[in-house]
Amino acid sequence: MKVTISCLAKFHALHLAEQLDKRGHLHKLLTSFYSQKRLCLPELRKDMEKITPERVITNILPVLMGRLLNKIPFINRIGRFDYSIEFFDKWAASQLNESDVVVVWSNAATHTLKATKRHAAISVIERGSTHILFQKEILEEEYEKHGLKIKPIDERVVCEELANYLSADYISIPSKFAKQTYIDRGIDSKKLIQVPYGVDLKTFKSSLKEDKIFRVIFVGNLSLRKGVHYLLEAFSKLKLKNAELVLIGSVSPEIDQFLKKYRDCYRYLGVIPHVELCKYLSQGSVFVLPSIEEGLAMVIPQAMACGLPIICTINTGGEEMIRDNKDGFIVPIRNAEAIKEKIIYLYEHPQIREEVGRSAKERVEKEFTWDNYGEKVVSEYLRILSLKR
Repeated sequence: MKVTISCLAKFHALHLAEQLDKRGHLHKLLTSFYSQKRLCLPELRKDMEKITPERVITNILPVLMGRLLNKIPFINRIGRFDYSIEFFDKWAASQLNESDVVVVWSNAATHTLKATKRHAAISVIERGSTHILFQKEILEEEYEKHGLKIKPIDERVVCEELANYLSADYISIPSKFAKQTYIDRGIDSKKLIQVPYGVDLKTFKSSLKEDKIFRVIFVGNLSLRKGVHYLLEAFSKLKLKNAELVLIGSVSPEIDQFLKKYRDCYRYLGVIPHVELCKYLSQGSVFVLPSIEEGLAMVIPQAMACGLPIICTINTGGEEMIRDNKDGFIVPIRNAEAIKEKIIYLYEHPQIREEVGRSAKERVEKEFTWDNYGEKVVSEYLRILSLKR
């Protein structure tokens, strides 16, 4: 089996490529970032070095051209569009020879999907989030709820993605929660491949906690989508002794008003490099992710590997990994009270907190490594290939 991967950005493409490569199934990895033989971002270099260099084909030109075009005032006036996606997609479509399976990320798939049909290969769209209409609707609801104006998804992007859902042979998603959003919008369940992501246990592992502070940790973009405002509300009501809330990640402008409102109840550490995140997670007591929408947050297995009990909403896709009341707690979205109740429970029961954290660590080490992911993905690709034959 020869599998070609086309991915404009990183996402989890490097982990997928590594797993296919080590099993002898990677034909090509088409990217917009440099391979290890060339200049490569430091945070990518470690993952790139795990992939056979000859399998990596890079074209940085589409990205550079797209960025230049998007800076032209006339182009922006007629509607902002990421032209790097269009250029990359067209280039990738020309690179599909001898492929049995073509895996393409949903944001740059249109031309590649057409070329896949010409080559009589099986096409698989990778979509790390929920159905784009579900995503669009629930985020619009959240912004409206707080009286904020959302930057809409370009209608061309929505229309293209919907067309690509129909054109692709299969759509790969990471969780039952995400899967259901496609079924609810008319996608045949037989067209959906569901494989949860993994975690790198060499990068993410627990270390000794250095103090006795009860520390609640959030990692991710501070935004309405990630629901951090509900966590701020919950923690501000608790007023716990010897406790703190630590926020890690970039900040979206719409969350500024909430950060100002709750300025005295958290500590913000900014953006932490991926390879250093483990050190901060290991100093936590509990990890909380109250997202409104995502397919499966990869930070969840990372926190589990560091021995933290998890509190997350069902809309994180976390139910795929977390057994409620055993590895952590699944709470409803938009519910600060539920978050507060679970935090205070873990605060007041340190022994249970340790047991839950230990259970989370053991579960992810056994069930959700990238090798586990690789075995399941290869099995699925072989299955759909056998159906074609």
